[in-house]
Amino acid sequence: MRLARNDTGPSTGAGAPPVVLLHGGGSGRGTWDAFARALPGRRVIAPDLRGHGESPRCAQYTLMDHADDVAELLDELALDAPVLVGHSLGGFAASLVAQRHPGRVARLVLEDPPAPPRSGPAAGGFSRARLALSGLTGGLSRRRFDRDALMSAIHQLREPNPAWWAGLGTIKARTLVLSGGPKSHIPPARLEAVAAAIPDARLVTIPAGHRIHSTALPEFTEAVLKFLG
Repeated sequence: MRLARNDTGPSTGAGAPPVVLLHGGGSGRGTWDAFARALPGRRVIAPDLRGHGESPRCAQYTLMDHADDVAELLDELALDAPVLVGHSLGGFAASLVAQRHPGRVARLVLEDPPAPPRSGPAAGGFSRARLALSGLTGGLSRRRFDRDALMSAIHQLREPNPAWWAGLGTIKARTLVLSGGPKSHIPPARLEAVAAAIPDARLVTIPAGHRIHSTALPEFTEAVLKFLG
């Protein structure tokens, strides 16, 4: 799997760690263009996830596939300890990378990540229709992403995932969890629980809805840059 990507900024040097930006379901790497311009002097990599944009279409789209793709991208680009910034599906993939490869992530930013239920029957906190709609308004036409990639993610994220919740406790990177507040379909209480489960995490609420980096770019940028120091 070779993901299409934008790769800007200095490729070498002893400056700040590079930043990898991971978009949400139904979106694409272009969603990060404005935020990337707020990171001068840093190397910034923004890939299209599998099934999105110019990246390959696949027979299956498991959540772990997305995480494995990101880990392979870090290997391909020889990124030892980048900052991972992920929105929605990209945030979930970033959290899996930080769980499975704790030494590979310097800092972690999770923007309104779709935390699945801890246990019990599927549902809990998500409206399938609203989550699908939020993905379909991600800035790409349907021709620019595989519908199966989005619907597969929605289905998996509605299923209880106690292993993922347990894995949050193994994340070593300092973490910023951003909640879109009551306008988002991701319950704020669920993200409070996510932040509480990660050993070194803080929660910041920007009441702009699910797509914080698009609808409240100045506030998103300020929060992330403050976190990155």
